[in-house]
Amino acid sequence: MRILFTAIPGSGHYHPLVPVARALQQAGNEVAFATSENLRKSVESGGFRFFPAGGDWPQLQDAGAMAQMAESAMRMSREARFEHMANNFVGRFARNMVPDLVSLASTWRPDLFVRDSMEFGAAIASEHLGIPCASVQVGAALPEDFDNPVVITRLDEVRATVGLPPDPELRSLYRYLHLCFVTPHYLGGKLPSTTHYFQPAIFDQSGDERLPEWAAQLGTKGKPVVYVTLGTVFNKVVGVLRTLVQGVREEPVELVVTVGRDLDPAVLGPQPAHVHVERYIPQTLLFPKVDLAILHGGYNSTTAALDQGLPLVLVPIAADQPMNAARCRELGVARVVPPLEMTPESIREAVRDVLHTPSYRENARRFQAEARALPGLARAVELLEKLAKEKTPQLAGG
Repeated sequence: MRILFTAIPGSGHYHPLVPVARALQQAGNEVAFATSENLRKSVESGGFRFFPAGGDWPQLQDAGAMAQMAESAMRMSREARFEHMANNFVGRFARNMVPDLVSLASTWRPDLFVRDSMEFGAAIASEHLGIPCASVQVGAALPEDFDNPVVITRLDEVRATVGLPPDPELRSLYRYLHLCFVTPHYLGGKLPSTTHYFQPAIFDQSGDERLPEWAAQLGTKGKPVVYVTLGTVFNKVVGVLRTLVQGVREEPVELVVTVGRDLDPAVLGPQPAHVHVERYIPQTLLFPKVDLAILHGGYNSTTAALDQGLPLVLVPIAADQPMNAARCRELGVARVVPPLEMTPESIREAVRDVLHTPSYRENARRFQAEARALPGLARAVELLEKLAKEKTPQLAGG
């Protein structure tokens, strides 16, 4: 059968879909992605067919624009963050995505849509076309978070473009099947009856990336290994990255820093021998050697670290990162340092606390054990194939 994946054009939205898409492909299904041209190279290098949809997001390629956006986002209220999301993810991207998907469906004819949970165009196009649509949880935002007037208004405006009635209760977003690759305790809140939970499935190697040669010595000198990253978008906020490094490099640790494929490690200046700065290292290869991760609270890196039982220090900048950070604090796996309150001293104190307080690691390992007891990708494939054939909601426990 043919299965069409859709995603917001960013690696944080695309990467969570890749393990599911590969598993479906390996099961004999024909899989393709519809998203912005920004992701064409990543999609095609991953072995998937690519269809342009949703329009371009040129600002994603502009480091200056991204840095400015991130700096502004640090000062946004929660309400402002959701208004920004509604206007851009729905009012802009979904509005462009819907006609592209309707046109594509007339020629490629998918049996099923699978969308990242922040990509709303597929939910609307699929309802219009009478094709079932599943979603994959990307980020910590829950259905209740979208239940606000701005989001509902923008969604209803896009729905009206294809003749669909208003959906004030947002029933269409999770009607058929919602896949979560985290534990129920991580997300908290109330999720729809179509929600199913699975072991974390991490994708972070889009090429032949390997550990650097020096990494073989990590952890052999009797010092904790601390890893610092701001991911693949918010790495442009170099000031935050510099402060994190300044706060940790004088500690008795081995420090690993990644600045992203699009930045030169020299941006952080000269560093002592125990500080290793690289563009990119697959975290699934690095995390087994790490004792503490300092992250921006991105959903993918945070859940990947917890899947390795790692305690965290989180500096949430924007998007769903404050929600991820708050949840990790509630679960006792992280210290959270708000970026506007961050200093080298506050980072240093948080690192010392997390490294020397056993409960952080114990709670992270509890998450790891819970997550690894969940069903794997094979069950997700089974449910998606069943949905494509039966076109009926796949209820939890069913």
